[in-house]
Amino acid sequence: MPRPLAPLASPDDTEAQFYEALQQGDIDKLMAVWADDDEVVCVHPGGPRVIGLGAIRAQFEAMFANGSIQAQPEKVRRVHTHDSAVHSVVEQVRVMTEDGPRSAHVIATNVYVKTAQGWRMVCHHASPGTPREMPEISEAPTTLH
Repeated sequence: MPRPLAPLASPDDTEAQFYEALQQGDIDKLMAVWADDDEVVCVHPGGPRVIGLGAIRAQFEAMFANGSIQAQPEKVRRVHTHDSAVHSVVEQVRVMTEDGPRSAHVIATNVYVKTAQGWRMVCHHASPGTPREMPEISEAPTTLH
């Protein structure tokens, strides 16, 4: 498996490389963010659960055959511990259709773990998108810092 082009010193670094690789259509850069583990998981909007590096690579290669994926993470919510992190993001995805460019907002969850090689992705799970961003439902924080 190819190693990352830059050190992945934090979950944010790993996430940045993941979205850069999507936007560049760079399969090696994209696969370098994934943990070297048989149980890594990827779910694309409306798609099946894809398990394992080989299956994930094949899925992204098929997607890249149609061009790069213009997905930009927005409104990132983070939960970090010493050796794991969960990011909930709103992805703004732009695609070219027969009718011209279209945008959608996709809700995704990215899970990272700290490994001997740095922070790596173990799960990317994206829900079907909508043309407009869906509102967030949130309560006010109860902890004062």
